[in-house]
Amino acid sequence: MTRATSAVIDLDALRHNFQVLSQRADGARVMAVVKANAYGHGLEAVVRALPEAELFAVASLDEARRIRAAGVDTPVLLLEGAFAPEEISLAAEAGFELVVHTQRQLAWLEAYSGSRLPIWVKLDTGMNRLGFKLDEFPAAWQRVLDSNAVAGTPRLMTHLAKADDLDEAATSAQIELFREATEHLGGELSIANSAGTLAFPASHADWVRPGVSLYGVSPIIDENGTEQNLRPVMTVSTELIAVKQMAAGESIGYGGRFTADKPKRYGIAAIGYGDGYPRHAGNGTPVLVNGQRVPLIGRVSMDMIAVDLDSQPDAQEGDEVVLWGRGLPVEEIAVAAGTIPYELLCGVTQRVDFTLQGE
Repeated sequence: MTRATSAVIDLDALRHNFQVLSQRADGARVMAVVKANAYGHGLEAVVRALPEAELFAVASLDEARRIRAAGVDTPVLLLEGAFAPEEISLAAEAGFELVVHTQRQLAWLEAYSGSRLPIWVKLDTGMNRLGFKLDEFPAAWQRVLDSNAVAGTPRLMTHLAKADDLDEAATSAQIELFREATEHLGGELSIANSAGTLAFPASHADWVRPGVSLYGVSPIIDENGTEQNLRPVMTVSTELIAVKQMAAGESIGYGGRFTADKPKRYGIAAIGYGDGYPRHAGNGTPVLVNGQRVPLIGRVSMDMIAVDLDSQPDAQEGDEVVLWGRGLPVEEIAVAAGTIPYELLCGVTQRVDFTLQGE
């Protein structure tokens, strides 16, 4: 019997979420964002489970190659483009698509003389991260057209900065800037991330790019995925490995961060920051024991956490403990730990046993 800490990946929930997002996209084509090992869910399993996706988006050539090695021939877009000039030819040979967002990448594209490949040009409308500024965009667009490297008409994209907090003014301004700059160019457009797909229909354009929402997480602040009819894809669980008693006045764990004000029954669960459970989760962070909520007590250690079992007098060693997922939204744990769901999903470590459900 191995350590019970596991992450179950529910592929039926993933497919359900894809259908929900497709319906919300109002006819726009769906680009499934699967970078960072599909947000920690396992890249190969996720892309095999989504044959209806028309495009997969990743951050690097290595991630794109993993999709091909998994036997999936769906088109793949490299969201950050080429990191070196030779990656343009490597992408073209593999049939990948590239985003161009800097002057350096433009120069590489102009110097490239191989077979043509699909290109997306990124416009910065307010994220102030990647993309050409409005004043440099027309010249950049023309240079892409003149490069003789592009297969077909280049597509265009931007990224929304505040759609997750439902900032109507900022998001509407970004959408308007993008459309004004691109509407006469003829290329297909992509604006919407997960939040745009769910909350801003005006951002849908030709392509939507859902990421975290595919995995059952709402991108909207102070909201859980269930409120958008999304289902959690990852459930992280373990078991109680000890059930104990402490007297009033006794403390538990490193630093004695929790002290009992009365005699207390508590349990030790086999999970910690070495597995990706957040070290900064505080006292009171919800945990499920046998499907019932109990509070975390004491400091998270590398391999273990402690939970208050006063409300669960029948809980015993070997009972199931769910940290997030089925019955306990990861969004709640992120708030308790002062982080975001993305970090928790991507941070589950290799020593956790990953199991696929719904293959």
